[in-house]
Parts: sequence; structure tokens; C-alpha cells
Amino acid sequence: MIKTPAELEKMAAAGSLLASVFTFIDQMRLAGMTTMQVNDLVEDYIVNELKSRPASKGQYDYPYVLNASRNEVVCHGMPSVDDVIADGEIINFDITLEKDGFIADSSKTYMIGTVMPHAARLVRVTYEALWKGIAAVRPGATTGDIGYAIERHARRHDYGVVRDYCGHGIGREMHEEPQILHFGKPGTGEILREGMVFTIEPMLNQGTAKVKTEKDGWTVVTRDGKLSAQFEHTVAVTSDGVRVLTLRPGEEKMLAGIRHAA
Repeated sequence: MIKTPAELEKMAAAGSLLASVFTFIDQMRLAGMTTMQVNDLVEDYIVNELKSRPASKGQYDYPYVLNASRNEVVCHGMPSVDDVIADGEIINFDITLEKDGFIADSSKTYMIGTVMPHAARLVRVTYEALWKGIAAVRPGATTGDIGYAIERHARRHDYGVVRDYCGHGIGREMHEEPQILHFGKPGTGEILREGMVFTIEPMLNQGTAKVKTEKDGWTVVTRDGKLSAQFEHTVAVTSDGVRVLTLRPGEEKMLAGIRHAA
């Protein structure tokens, strides 16, 4: 769905607020906290400080404001009072926020304390893969170009790219067209047009790309029990490239790198 300039600015406002939620989490001492404590603090911050709505809560009957996906959890990890975040782990927080009728969606994988080099490498390469995908966004490009850029970078580092979940259009609804696969062939898929807004959210696995869903019906884990990492941004196709609506402080250099390469 194509967004008007006015709608795009509302989405940018929601995205900026969501970016501030991650800044809020950045300041937490996550080691020793439960994932439910993080969930509750984030809900209070979104509702009472940002005067916004946690868009994930109630979506498809999901009861919480974020997904907390630790270590081998690929996505959709549910917060729990028994789920204590420990030093040496990696954990992804996937959060949505609605303001003035428009939704932004973003996620970040945190490294808790001192992590093993192989875990740090996975997190770094996943973040790089996100930006490889973002760099492929421009009018006239295709969704396949995005997926190809991500998959090529992941495979160069011998990581599996999860195929069961993808990015998606977003706006007044959480999930709109188009679907953004994190694998593909250049020049295939839907042609990108100015005003499109969607998420790019690659999930890279240390081992096989295969996943399975736990009995709770939500939590998705790697089938081989190895680590998984994810990063996500909401982006818009502009007349000359891409605008990252959920850009976080310190990421301006990543965006500048894209523009310089172009």
C-alpha cells in the first residue's frame, strides 16, 4: 500500500518514538532481569511516557508488548517471570508501537555482558545483513533484490537464513503487502515504488535454517538448538532511495554508508 507524504510523516513519528524505546532498553542492566520485567517496563514507557499504544499487545491474541527471543529462540519468544536474562547470552527484543493510527516495528539483538566470539560474530553479521537489505531499497528495485543481498551476505559467513518468516508491509495495519523475503534472486518479486513502507527483519541461524514452534504456539526455536539472531527496521521507499523510519541513535553512519555507496 502506497503511503501519502502526510501518512509517511506520521509513520516517521511513530518510528522515532519506537527508536526511543530501544534507547530506554539500552540503559537497563539486563543481566539478572526477567524478560517479564523488561516487558512491563517497556509497556509503562510506551503508554505513560510516549502516550502511545503497544501495537503487539492483543494482536492475534498475543498478551504482551514485546517478543523476547533468547539464544536459540528465533522469534516470538514470550516474556516470562521465570525467564532470567544471564550474562553471556544474546536476546532479541521485537517491539511495535502505534501512534496516531500508524504502526512502526523494529527489533534489536542485545549481547549480555561478555558473550562468546561465535555469538558476537553471529550478531554482527546479522546486523550487517539487515543493512545489506536496506541498501538494496530504491524505486525500481525489487523485493528479490533485498532478499538476495541479505542471503548472499549470510551465506558468505556460513549462516542459515530463516525462510519461514519474512518482513512485511506496514501502516495502519501491522501486516500489509508486500512480503519481504530474506532470500531471493535479483530482479524478481514485486517492483518497489515510492511511498511503499515495509519491514526488513532477517533472522540468521548459526547452524541450519530449519526451525520449529514450541508447544505454547508462539515460541520459534532453531531445530538444531544453535543460536539465532535478528535485527529489524521499518523503512520507506523514497524518490531517490530509502528512509529508515525506526533509525536509532548511532546508526546515522550506517545510513551514510548506504548513501555514499549509491
